[in-house]
Amino acid sequence: MVPFFVFLTPLLFVLKNSFFVHGILDPIDFLALQAIRKSLDDLPGSNYFASWDFTSEPCNFAGVYCDGDKVIALNLGDPRAGSPGLTGTLDPSIGKLSSLAEFTVVPGRITGALPESLSQLKNLRFLGVSRNFLSGDIPASLGQLRELQTLDLSFNQLTGNIPWAIGALPALSNVILCHNHLSGSIPPFVSQRLTRLDLKHNELSGTLLPMSLPSSLEYLSLSWNQFTGPVDFLLTRLNQLNYLDLSLNRFTGCIPGILFTFPLTNLQLQRNLFTGPILPMSQVTIPTVDISFNRFFGEISPLFSNVQNLYLNNNRFTGQVPAVLVDRLLSAGMQVLYVQHNFLTGIEINPTVEIPVSSSLCLQYNCMIPPVQTACPLKAGKQKSRPTDQCVEWKGQKGDKTNNITG
Repeated sequence: MVPFFVFLTPLLFVLKNSFFVHGILDPIDFLALQAIRKSLDDLPGSNYFASWDFTSEPCNFAGVYCDGDKVIALNLGDPRAGSPGLTGTLDPSIGKLSSLAEFTVVPGRITGALPESLSQLKNLRFLGVSRNFLSGDIPASLGQLRELQTLDLSFNQLTGNIPWAIGALPALSNVILCHNHLSGSIPPFVSQRLTRLDLKHNELSGTLLPMSLPSSLEYLSLSWNQFTGPVDFLLTRLNQLNYLDLSLNRFTGCIPGILFTFPLTNLQLQRNLFTGPILPMSQVTIPTVDISFNRFFGEISPLFSNVQNLYLNNNRFTGQVPAVLVDRLLSAGMQVLYVQHNFLTGIEINPTVEIPVSSSLCLQYNCMIPPVQTACPLKAGKQKSRPTDQCVEWKGQKGDKTNNITG
């Protein structure tokens, strides 16, 4: 993910040189910048602070943007890719920059807690301190930032809950808290402007209520957490989604067929406890669909034929692989078709056919002898067909969600 400050800094550079009129900096802002400077240093190879000479005008410092005598944006560190970044801690004096609207820090080795004083920045719209080593809780007082639009604290070492006061912020459009150690349940988000919610790689848990997320969401990633319970009613509402990743959780229940009609470019549901048949309402045009390692059963829908990368493996699908999927694979219209570790009984394919180099097909460990030998992933194992006794038992219990046969 490209940090937001990469896009923000060029814009502020234009504004700084085109519109803002510099005066003598407000003494409170001047002292705050001095305190911030004392708490931070350049990592070896960085010279970001070279221009921070307090005998000159601070509004000309790198990363400092002023309007009149007030600092309105502070971008700490060299934003160029590969910059070593900064080390130290964030001084609470940041909260004294009363007109600050944007505050970002480039990736580095900044440690310690996020200052509670940030809650004093009533005009703050953008807060981005990602890819550092921040620790401790997310201050609940950030819920006082009624103008906040983007909150990016990703790739740190933050712990504790996501404060419910943050979910109540009315102007939020981007919340990016991935790759931390956050726990507990997620708060309901009320902002109808929220388009991106990224909470992956945390220790979050609990169930998601149908009204806990706004229908404005376009990007939702909750993977690598410990969420439980059904999501079918929630997903039915999120019809603006173009990216959905719920993988590696403990979600249960069925998946609504209407989900496959949403404008998704990527659907990741793998490694959960989802069950039931998969019944798309119309032709699926999502480029990548991964519903592997669940408990889905029934026949594979031919409506998946336009998917480019289709992962159905390690479920409980039965019947034949639809001929239209095979045709698409052989014409290189489909790049990946993984159906291994199911209870499929057949596939219409010529044993002498050559699979296109650009395509991958894996059939092993089903209730059939694979007619073609294909390069399956190593984790699929070496056994070509499922033991006959499992296939017989499954046939007698087909569709029974309580069976004990594993994929």
